[in-house]
Amino acid sequence: MNDHQHTAQSLAASGVPVLPLRAGKMPFGNCRRCADNACGGRPNMKSPGPCACPAPCHAWAAATTDPDVISSGIWRRAWLCASAVAYHPGGAGLTVVDLDDADAIAWARQSLPATQTVSTTRGEHWLYLGRMQSANAVRPGVDIKSTMAYARWLGFGTGTITVLPDTVRALAVKPALARPVPDPAAAPAPRGGGACPHRTPAYLARGLTMAEQAITEATSGVHATVYRTFLAVLSTHGRCGCLTDAHVVRLFTAAQAKGETPRHCADAWANARYTLEL
Repeated sequence: MNDHQHTAQSLAASGVPVLPLRAGKMPFGNCRRCADNACGGRPNMKSPGPCACPAPCHAWAAATTDPDVISSGIWRRAWLCASAVAYHPGGAGLTVVDLDDADAIAWARQSLPATQTVSTTRGEHWLYLGRMQSANAVRPGVDIKSTMAYARWLGFGTGTITVLPDTVRALAVKPALARPVPDPAAAPAPRGGGACPHRTPAYLARGLTMAEQAITEATSGVHATVYRTFLAVLSTHGRCGCLTDAHVVRLFTAAQAKGETPRHCADAWANARYTLEL
């Protein structure tokens, strides 16, 4: 048993799911059973397919706490040529805030609760107790690794681990989703105030009819179609005050007839307004 396998067995005994990494911090390639991603895994190995293969070939989904798997023949060969040990933070009930540079570290020290900290080659890993969705590039130099992700094991670090705070969870929320409204009645039309370019009510009526038709005729990608249509209506009619709450209800009704929920409609409307800064 080499050092990497010994470390992996110790972590697994503590309930931390582990896997070997080859050079470049990458998981091992497909095993014979999954050659050429026959099981459905993607070529970059970071998003595994529906596979029950015991081999270490599917990134975070290969991580295990089973000592028999870790010491099995194919894993034992992987440990012999592994360059590092990785673990699945979410599987261990943890979240890692990966800070890639000095600027990211300075931001974390000002913005996040102190917690257990592990030094990395370029920056630091801040570990919190609790799991959440993983997200890349939530800020310059900042990634979040928890569920469906893996991180290198670099030791226990220093400090006392802190419960995952809402400030970290909020980092994974896209800015466009930070202004949702709950239902059509709470999604008022912008009041505008600019000069009206329409000249005739028929222009607005025709535009709304075309918008309703675009949504109604969508055969796929309904979410995207609804958002694009809302964006188009708001970009043309959202700044002058001609668009009324009744018009918004018409658009929401068309979208809901295609299966969109009121919340989806409200989010799409809020996102379009956010994009156009209305």
